[in-house]
Amino acid sequence: MALTAGAAFATMRQPSGDQDRAYLSTDGWPASGQGAYALGDGRPAVSPNQRPAPIASLAKVMTAYLLLKHYPLTTDEAGRPFAVDPADVADTAVRRAEGQSVVAVQAGERLTERDALAAILLPSANNIAVLVARQVDGSVASFVAEMNATARALGMSRTTYTDPSGFDPGTVSTALDQLKLAQVVAGDHELAAMMATRSYRLPVAGTVTNTNTLLGQDGFVGMKTGSDDAAGGCFMFQSWRRTATGVVALTGVVLGQRGHNLITAGLAAARQLVDRIAPNPAFPSRAPA
Repeated sequence: MALTAGAAFATMRQPSGDQDRAYLSTDGWPASGQGAYALGDGRPAVSPNQRPAPIASLAKVMTAYLLLKHYPLTTDEAGRPFAVDPADVADTAVRRAEGQSVVAVQAGERLTERDALAAILLPSANNIAVLVARQVDGSVASFVAEMNATARALGMSRTTYTDPSGFDPGTVSTALDQLKLAQVVAGDHELAAMMATRSYRLPVAGTVTNTNTLLGQDGFVGMKTGSDDAAGGCFMFQSWRRTATGVVALTGVVLGQRGHNLITAGLAAARQLVDRIAPNPAFPSRAPA
């Protein structure tokens, strides 16, 4: 069911620390930015003002998707290794100085494919996204070209990737395009499982945690946050809900959310939108078997 203008909406809950932010407009969509969702196998519903906009670290979902397309994983398999060289350490230092999201690395370290996925998707490490892109396709430019070709193949006609991490504000998309990607990656068991992981231990960086703090609450089982000044708060998500026709997955995306904490703003907007569409969560800690 799509949101309609003027519809009454239920009382919404907001994550602690952002209680005074008004994320809903009168028609139920976030008051700023854009959103899209699909309830089960239903047709997507989209907010007004769909236009290409920066998506920050949501770009890493495509990076992770392509990594697994090149090197599929099976359960309990570590996957191909990624070597860390001195140039990667220097690149990490530059990115850290710029305030980018990174994880610690050291020359000679070897990350498994599963390690790399965790670093990219949980703490949202820009340095590992770039390292993976270069080693998968031989150069970052070649990998970015593959990102764009894949977007076209998936029908993401208003998406342009300019980097594998989303740090470059030239990486833009719409909520509807990102929803198309979300629906595809939700069907990849290994990718969905990693995005539903709360913490993971890396060889050098140690334990990293997922920036998606809604995991295990109100039916939320993934997927990926993103935030920076250009993009605002962004969140690609999935939540299992009880409806009149049974338990279904609600998959959605919000972009361009504003608040004093951008990640919290994205999470709050998604939580309110989900509660508006289907107020009854199911399976609060996991997806149904």
